[in-house]
Amino acid sequence: MTDDQRTQTPRTADERATLAGFLDYQRDTLAMKCEGLTTEQLRARVLEPSGLSLLGLVRHLAEVERSWFRNVLNKEDVRGFWGRPDGSFAEFDAETADPDEAFAIWRRECDHARELVAAAESLDVLGHYGEEVFSLRWILTHMIEEYARHNGHADLLREHLDGTTGE
Repeated sequence: MTDDQRTQTPRTADERATLAGFLDYQRDTLAMKCEGLTTEQLRARVLEPSGLSLLGLVRHLAEVERSWFRNVLNKEDVRGFWGRPDGSFAEFDAETADPDEAFAIWRRECDHARELVAAAESLDVLGHYGEEVFSLRWILTHMIEEYARHNGHADLLREHLDGTTGE
């Protein structure tokens, strides 16, 4: 995927289309950062002392999509894909992870999230996490922030792997 193939952010759309467009742009950026790499490169933890890898980021963001859109917004009660027996998260432990599986799950969660956003009455629809309440507007804004932060990590990882840089 090249920069001009990423979702373009709308410049004159309504609020929902703008937020959804920015989120899709960030999703496309993650995919672009991972494109063309080998399994070993996707799994590599190249920035000591950090344990981050590109594949770990993909798995993490699949879990984040699942959590915020399915569990919080849609009131589903689904567990994560990569949990440990003690209940802690294991998505960043990607040394032996299957990239095809991780990307398929991530894409499926992104597609489902898009469906939920499109079906929502408004950005004022509320989701719940325990006693905490979040509007769809807040969730979309948070997801943009989550991806933007991790895409910065992905940019550093990719540059270290093969020198590729860019937005």
